[in-house]
Amino acid sequence: MSLRSGHANLAIHRSMEVRREEYLNHMTFEANHSPMFTEIFGPMVGLKDEWRAQGASEAELDLSAFRYRRQMTAGVPVNTGLIGGRAEEVLEESDEAIVGIDRYGRHVKLFKRSATIPLPLDYPVRTMDDWPAFRHHYEFSEERFRPGWEEAARKAAAEGKVVSVAIPGGFDEPRQLLGEEGVCVAFYEQPELIHDILRTIGETARRVLDRVSATVQVDQLNVHEDMAGKSGPLAGPKQIREFIAPYYLSVWEMLRDRGALTFDQDSDGNMTAVVQDFVDAGVNVMHPLEPAAGMDIVALREQFGQRLAFVGGLDKHCLRRGGRAIVEELERKIPPMMRTGGCVLGLDHRIPDGTTLEAYRFYIAKAWEIMDRET
Repeated sequence: MSLRSGHANLAIHRSMEVRREEYLNHMTFEANHSPMFTEIFGPMVGLKDEWRAQGASEAELDLSAFRYRRQMTAGVPVNTGLIGGRAEEVLEESDEAIVGIDRYGRHVKLFKRSATIPLPLDYPVRTMDDWPAFRHHYEFSEERFRPGWEEAARKAAAEGKVVSVAIPGGFDEPRQLLGEEGVCVAFYEQPELIHDILRTIGETARRVLDRVSATVQVDQLNVHEDMAGKSGPLAGPKQIREFIAPYYLSVWEMLRDRGALTFDQDSDGNMTAVVQDFVDAGVNVMHPLEPAAGMDIVALREQFGQRLAFVGGLDKHCLRRGGRAIVEELERKIPPMMRTGGCVLGLDHRIPDGTTLEAYRFYIAKAWEIMDRET
């Protein structure tokens, strides 16, 4: 069994109901004709089994039975992050977990019944002395361009898909190398290490995406951070401004000048303390905006107006509380977000286990009842 097979088991069907022009106009507040509604990630581990036992059809299990209205995003097949590295290796496996070695050379442990991402047990970089031996994995090479990348990007654009590119997270990638505690301490005790990591990644990303954006129209830049918990982010405004913002802007300003319109950041948890700093760094779309962590798309819209669009924002936990809670959540958020636009409404993360099939059916039906009423 692969260390990453959990993601494949949770796969859902995705279709395109909105072409790139409408999506980009909607998310940049140029037009607001119809609501957009999606399922961002799909079910938690075990939920498909629960629904199957409750009589779900195969179409309900892969979510193709439900009504959404969303764009399709196609990533250009180039690599701006880690390249090469160790071949994944499984060292031992039990009914509970898999222990192995990942591409970073880290020992990792995947808990089968509750996770889809392995937990690192060690990290390859501790000090500046360790970094030079790993730096080559982030330096530029022609290997970063997969054969046929230009044709794939042009085909996606011709089909009406949003053409997207991605860069490693300014917090997340150093975290992969040093660990959460390691990177947080390094901001203070080894700033030159973090600067050099992000400078190296940024130079490579610019060279790769300079070629891409000179060849095809890039619509969206994506970055994955996952840098916050319920109590707040693991890096504060000072760290964002000193380390991450220069990295972001060095890539985004080039793409924006060539016609890219959206810069979408993915981070769970409560990002309230650093939203302004990331907006200043070019981010103009955020997801998934977890209410349980304190993120409120209605309040954020009041604060940031048209400077920031959203994907997600609906409390996944209301599904387990049932009908009244679902109605209250949807009635509070859908009407104001429809009025202002710039939002693809959806659950703030995976559909939680314990959500009954009946509750999810009700959620979809009620959401559309409200959206159709407000249209």
